[in-house]
Amino acid sequence: MSVADAGHRHPETADHGECAKTPLAPMPSKETLAGAGEILRALAAPVRIAIVLQLRQSQRCVHELVGALGVTQPLISQHLRVLKSVGVVHGERTGREVMYRLVDDHLAHIVVDAVAHAEEG
Repeated sequence: MSVADAGHRHPETADHGECAKTPLAPMPSKETLAGAGEILRALAAPVRIAIVLQLRQSQRCVHELVGALGVTQPLISQHLRVLKSVGVVHGERTGREVMYRLVDDHLAHIVVDAVAHAEEG
């Protein structure tokens, strides 16, 4: 068999070696995978990553996020709507302000790890 033919063996005759002996990881449902994809897409914008990093420290209102990130209020509000729609943040009205907080710490860990990885490489 030539080198060019090596990658074109028939699956039933191919020697799978060690990989065939490793059990596959259990898979979540398609709905769960789709939900995880939506969350990751929502976290993909740099401003949203910065928002999560700020909310990781404590809850914040919109004008605090505007000051911390140097982004306009309408843009912060738009990004908060996206994060809220996928369940990353929750807003609670306190008087005239809405205080935003992370729903849980799982996503903060993902963001912190992604930032650390980006800084390493």
